Amino acid sequence: MRYPAGSILVWLVLALLPVATAAADLAEQSRALERAANAVVGVQTLAVPDARSNATLGRVRHGSGVVIDANGLVLTIGYLILEADQVQLLLDDGRSLPARVAGYDLATGFGLLQPLAPLNIVPVPLGPSGAVANDDDLLIVSGAPIGALSAARLVSRRPFAGYWEYRIDGALFTAPPRTDHSGAGLFNPRGELVGIGSLVVADAAGPTAREGTRSPGNMFVPTDLLRPILAELRQGGSTAASRRAWLGINCVEQGGQLRVVRVNDDSPAEAAGLRVGDRILGIDGMTVASLDALWTRLWSGAAEREVQIDIERGDARQSLSVRTVDRQRQLRRATGV
Repeated sequence: MRYPAGSILVWLVLALLPVATAAADLAEQSRALERAANAVVGVQTLAVPDARSNATLGRVRHGSGVVIDANGLVLTIGYLILEADQVQLLLDDGRSLPARVAGYDLATGFGLLQPLAPLNIVPVPLGPSGAVANDDDLLIVSGAPIGALSAARLVSRRPFAGYWEYRIDGALFTAPPRTDHSGAGLFNPRGELVGIGSLVVADAAGPTAREGTRSPGNMFVPTDLLRPILAELRQGGSTAASRRAWLGINCVEQGGQLRVVRVNDDSPAEAAGLRVGDRILGIDGMTVASLDALWTRLWSGAAEREVQIDIERGDARQSLSVRTVDRQRQLRRATGV
């Protein structure tokens, strides 16, 4: 058992439960949360030497994952295992066990790992992330070697569009923030997994927050997004939704405008002449002013096709033709994979 009974775990159980909770219910909830805490493992990966993602994520990556079935399947955040060459699972007893990448879903950002030796860890059930309400108390757990846990609360739930050509519905935003968020487990008071940690955000409450109430927090990918794709992801290592158009840019929203802040080397965007600082006005004839609209329009057609990107560069406007590629086909893989 990672956390000694009578210490911080018991305090968290009391914090997450109503004052009037009966002793029997308290004991049951304590066992459920202890199981949840013990099901989180550390994840350490080494990406292939020529991985494109090394430029932004580094070649050596550290984070967490959660055991979700009796065969030791580990759910984590996909960027930890993107273009991985070697994967190790770090356990609380000091062991380090090798694992293989069992699946990576570009659409949600989830990753699956299968250990190559028995973990002997009791899995946790997937909870209904859609049932978590604002201000609900939750538990965040990271894996070895840090192995930290803390109470958090749900601040907001909303669609999330990332600067790196990423978008999901129903993202969970919690506070206070944790820096060891990558792949960390988010649990409800019943010890059910409701989210996997993705990143730190400057404003967890979102654009509708009242002035003076904004604060940093974390974004978690909700487990409700995993249920419909889990069988497909386990069987094929990917999903149909992952086969979609990729430009190879990072964009941010600034004052109601979309600005390119990074153009990946050897990407469709670079080949078409997109530059850092360009303002994106539209795509395929549709005006876009948000990341949500840009990515949704980009993925509305075939993965590999010609798209027209309308931009403003300096005082001049122009239209660039970009030949998109299937992102899945661009990922580097370990030798023999």
